[in-house]
Amino acid sequence: MKSYKDLAIYTLSLNLFYKTHQISLKLPKHELYELGSQIRRSSDSVSTNIVEGYGRKRYKADFIKFLTYSYASNLETLCHFEKIQVLYPNFENEIKLLQSDYDILGAKIFNFIKYVENNWNKFE
Repeated sequence: MKSYKDLAIYTLSLNLFYKTHQISLKLPKHELYELGSQIRRSSDSVSTNIVEGYGRKRYKADFIKFLTYSYASNLETLCHFEKIQVLYPNFENEIKLLQSDYDILGAKIFNFIKYVENNWNKFE
């Protein structure tokens, strides 16, 4: 790996951020700075924590810590989607697709954390 851009979890998280951002802007005006802002920030945090962790990969604990933050932000994003789905049922189809994609991403991040923990010598 030459760059964080070589990580599949980064590419997937960034693409999901773009999709999430677009959907968040379709929320009612009163939600743009409430729930819309929350989901944009949590979704953005998934990819940015992967980048920051990669930048600190010299230190195993830091790398894993930021990957864990990314995983937690992924869960937070899923929680916000649950709220949107209940509050705005007209978004149900779009939200279900994104929830499925974020579930897949969460599993990939979790597996990557385990990989880093068990194969640290490949990152040194």
